[in-house]
Amino acid sequence: MTTHTTMDATTYTARPIDPAVLKDLRTADDADRPMVPFADEEGGAPLRCCLRRSEPGERIALVSYAPLRRWAAGAGVDPGAYDEQGPVFIHADDCPGPDLRGHPFPGAHRTVRRYSAEGRILGGRLVGNPEAFDGAFDKAFAEAFADPEVALVHVRAVEYGCFLYEVRRP
Repeated sequence: MTTHTTMDATTYTARPIDPAVLKDLRTADDADRPMVPFADEEGGAPLRCCLRRSEPGERIALVSYAPLRRWAAGAGVDPGAYDEQGPVFIHADDCPGPDLRGHPFPGAHRTVRRYSAEGRILGGRLVGNPEAFDGAFDKAFAEAFADPEVALVHVRAVEYGCFLYEVRRP
C-alpha cells in the first residue's frame, strides 16, 4: 500500500484492490463475466492491483468491479442504491502489488468521494493535480476524515468517474 503523510503526521494509505478480490476478479468479475486478458500495446492504463500505470506489452484485463459493494459486505451493511460497479484495469496475472511513493496516478484532477459506515455517499471534493505543492490532496483527506461520519473515501477519475483506489480512516 502507498502511504502519504500530512504535515500533522496523520497517515492516509491508498488501498489497492485486495489480492483475494483480484483472484476472484480474474475468474469472474463483479458483473459475472470472465476475464479477457490482452497485451497492452500502448501502456498507461491505471492498474488498480498495483496502483501504477501499465507498461507497453504488459498482460492486463479490463474487469467490472464493485468496490463499495465489496466493502459493505465486509462491514455487514447494505449500500442500497449507492452500490455501483464500473470498469477497472488489473494485471491479468498476479503482481507484487504497489511499491510507490507519493499519490497514485498523479497528473490529473480527482474526486475524493466520502462514504458513511452505512455505505451512503456523504459528499465529495474535487482535488487538483496531486503533484501540486499546495497539498490539496492531503487536505481533502483530512477534511473528509475530520467528519466522524466518514468511514472511507474513494478516489475517482474526474473524466470518467472510475474508481482508482480507496482510503480508510487512519
